[in-house]
Amino acid sequence: MKAAVFSTFGEPAEVLDVREVPVPKPGAGQVRVRMIASPINPSDTMVVEGRYGVLPTLPATPGFEGVGVVEEAGPGLMGRFVVGKRVVVINNKGGNWAEYAVVPWKQARPIPDDIPDEQAATFFVNPATALAMVRHVLKVPKGEWLLLSAAGSTLGKMIIKLGRHDGFKTLCVVRRSEAKQELIDLGADAVISSSEGPVPEQVRRVTGDAGPKYALDPIGGEAGTAIFRSLGPGGRLIVYGSLTGEPIEVDPRSLISTRTSVEGFWLGHWMAERSIPSALLLFREIAALIREGVLSADIGRTYPLAQVCDAVREAAQVGRGGKVLLRMSGSQSPSAS
Repeated sequence: MKAAVFSTFGEPAEVLDVREVPVPKPGAGQVRVRMIASPINPSDTMVVEGRYGVLPTLPATPGFEGVGVVEEAGPGLMGRFVVGKRVVVINNKGGNWAEYAVVPWKQARPIPDDIPDEQAATFFVNPATALAMVRHVLKVPKGEWLLLSAAGSTLGKMIIKLGRHDGFKTLCVVRRSEAKQELIDLGADAVISSSEGPVPEQVRRVTGDAGPKYALDPIGGEAGTAIFRSLGPGGRLIVYGSLTGEPIEVDPRSLISTRTSVEGFWLGHWMAERSIPSALLLFREIAALIREGVLSADIGRTYPLAQVCDAVREAAQVGRGGKVLLRMSGSQSPSAS
């Protein structure tokens, strides 16, 4: 089979190569999935760069999520129930940028027929992260402000739409002033640009001295620090990424006197704490919100696996038009029933 492989960490377009590798054989409790499509997420490219929290043994194939069809189950009973079904492929070790992938049967979740391949491919990482952080961890109440950086990302846009659906207000921070109007048109309640002045001052002009009680940041460094300093008394900041690789500066006196808090979020850890019934309920919740257009992803260009280097270059472009997908050659999607 063909797979995108890297043997050294570095710039994805320079170190990735499409190679012929053996077709993997599923072991006990595993299934082999013929991949249809897989997105290029920041977490995938950070793995290739060697900047992610958990790194694979090299050589390795990237790709944490995607959609495919289960073709074979290894020894064990449960895997047999998903053979022949179209599934969301959650590969927490990576490996989905290939024509075939092997995952535990619990990480091959059947997907309803009415959700197209493109949305099924992006079903898990962004929608589950948005829903978990906003509804299950922060539990943002109706009418409250949620401050978020990287608001123009796929995940940021989902949170804006989720705010409209659930009734909380989104205060979005972007780097470029020209990106503001798109988010306003999408439904953001307020959008500010870090290029137009100190973020905390701009936030106060929107929310008043009380400041927001809830915030999200995947950037870290100066941007994450500005988000933290914008919080009101008792505010909570969830950090779910570190795109800059730089630390957030926290003044201990401010932390103590204002009762603000900073906490980390990693979807893999959070999902590991969920029971199987709880995880199934989350998947149903996501599917319903995708159907309503709330957690659906904007899909940009789709590349064949052979053009993975062109695809990662496209995914790295600022202001690109939607999530970039890899489509595996010869893949055809059957019914999920």
